[in-house]
Amino acid sequence: MHGCLIGLSTHRREARRGFTLVEMLVVMVILALLAALVGPRIFPKLGKGKQSAAKAQIELLGQALDHFRLDVGRLPTTQEGLKALSANPGVEKWDGPYLKKELPADPWGRPFQYQSPGTHGQYDLVSLGRDGSPGGDGEDEDVLSWK
Repeated sequence: MHGCLIGLSTHRREARRGFTLVEMLVVMVILALLAALVGPRIFPKLGKGKQSAAKAQIELLGQALDHFRLDVGRLPTTQEGLKALSANPGVEKWDGPYLKKELPADPWGRPFQYQSPGTHGQYDLVSLGRDGSPGGDGEDEDVLSWK
């Protein structure tokens, strides 16, 4: 009789090794609640990160434009564009390339817009943000070289 009780209690322990459906549902509900509370606080920071990256890229492109101007005596024209920082557009005194790597796209995968002479300074350098159109707020806001 004693051996029968030991076998019964061992059988109960073996049957109890897995999780029940209710336990799994409780864990899933807790994870969903955490995601609902934490997600909105994290995702806006991703957009701000791309905005910051675009500002940093514009600063680096501005430095390369300054080096071009020091060597050549002028900025690349709008027609020459930012490509003049990587490849000689047929200009004397060009001593580039002025970028260590190829011309970057903005954080949303689109080319930066360049105009020289600019309407806001010697040149205008613009990333149109996530939406790719002028204006916008948050991650859609334009990143501008003159701001």
